[in-house]
Amino acid sequence: MDDTTLIDKARRLVANASRISAFTGAGISVDSGIPDFRSEGGLWERYDPHEFATYDSFLADPSKFWTMGQELAEVILKAEPNDAHLSLSRLEKAGKLVGIITQNIDNLHQTAGNTNVTEIHGNYLRAYCLDCREEYVGDAIHRRVVEGEIPPHCDKCGGILKSEAILFNEPLPQDAMEKAISLCKNTDLMLVIGTSLSVYPAAFLPQLAKNSGAKIILINLEGTNRDDVADIVLRGSASDLVPKIADF
Repeated sequence: MDDTTLIDKARRLVANASRISAFTGAGISVDSGIPDFRSEGGLWERYDPHEFATYDSFLADPSKFWTMGQELAEVILKAEPNDAHLSLSRLEKAGKLVGIITQNIDNLHQTAGNTNVTEIHGNYLRAYCLDCREEYVGDAIHRRVVEGEIPPHCDKCGGILKSEAILFNEPLPQDAMEKAISLCKNTDLMLVIGTSLSVYPAAFLPQLAKNSGAKIILINLEGTNRDDVADIVLRGSASDLVPKIADF
């Protein structure tokens, strides 16, 4: 089946669905200027995640994460939603998209206008104090990091701040996972966009939606570990393909 036929088939699935969900990974944000951490030139080429991005390494030396975070903040703070994010926002406004589950920490779905976003790996633009649990929302903390405050400290008690972004070996937020599972069980079509489906337990969510009766459209530049779960597989950039199947 050629690409045009597959896109037409995907458009029909979107048109006929009434409770669409999206499950998104790093690939949806690449065209916003945020490289996939695992790809060539990504963050993990310059920073060993075992040294800079595990929960234990953070507790041992928070400055290592925030040194890496300085570079990450410079990228995330200037990123803007691309056509794929904006297309999903329009799909929600049309009353067809009921929610997004994302592995991303960049806040771009919310910036695009989506209101029901479940962040199973947290959000980089939220932070909290390890001592008094004071919460910080927005870019102010990260701008302080860009300016050289490494690690950033709590304005209230002076404790070390941690980004809400989930680190390796840190438990996923239970409330977010419960919400994601509920969404998977109550969708008739899931758009799986820009994820290799290689990180578990999140990678099982499309299968859960499939088991609950949903059709699956998978959009990714390359093959994934779970192409078999999809009814339709589209190869290409999210910013190109998502508008082609979701905009009417």
